[in-house]
Amino acid sequence: MIELHHLNASRSRRITWLLEELGLDYKLFPYERDAKTHLAPPELARIHPLGKAPVLCDDGQVLIESGAIIEYLVRTYGQGRFAPAPGTPEYNRYVQLLHYAEGSAMLPLMLKLYTGRLGEGGAPLQPRIDSEMANHLGYLDSELAGREYFVGGELSGADVQLSFVAQMALRYAGRDRYPNLTAFVDRIEARPAYQKAMAAHGA
Repeated sequence: MIELHHLNASRSRRITWLLEELGLDYKLFPYERDAKTHLAPPELARIHPLGKAPVLCDDGQVLIESGAIIEYLVRTYGQGRFAPAPGTPEYNRYVQLLHYAEGSAMLPLMLKLYTGRLGEGGAPLQPRIDSEMANHLGYLDSELAGREYFVGGELSGADVQLSFVAQMALRYAGRDRYPNLTAFVDRIEARPAYQKAMAAHGA
């Protein structure tokens, strides 16, 4: 059976959601962040040396990185769903956006999160961080113009991967600045599989 090592208040929520979308049986191992440091507990390092979540164990394999896990689950269990056919322009867009989520889009959001804890010490960095956030979130909002999902007309692994970015956008920018991202978040959070994953395991 698939095993998922899941950390609360983390990006591993994307994997619990995708597992529910795929209708797969899995066993979840939950971990809680340290209340003071907000770091993952040391127990996670027993599963993988980096001590990060998510970690997926399946068929004797241990996989890390949300994007790699999403690609693996879609390729292994998707049965043609959640990704366009390889070799098509849509597939190239899918792969690009799947990797863009962590490769570029998350950096200014994480900088905003971490420097926000510095108070006045982080103030000199805020204009550049805010500029980069506006650049990336504006790009994603424009990519959703006239679309319900980022690739094609149905949910894909790229949407699952970008969901955390979109949710962070609403957290920092509110619901009005990026209306297409707001509609996207409302749409995915209304999906039965998403609601089931959040009810069972939390964010």
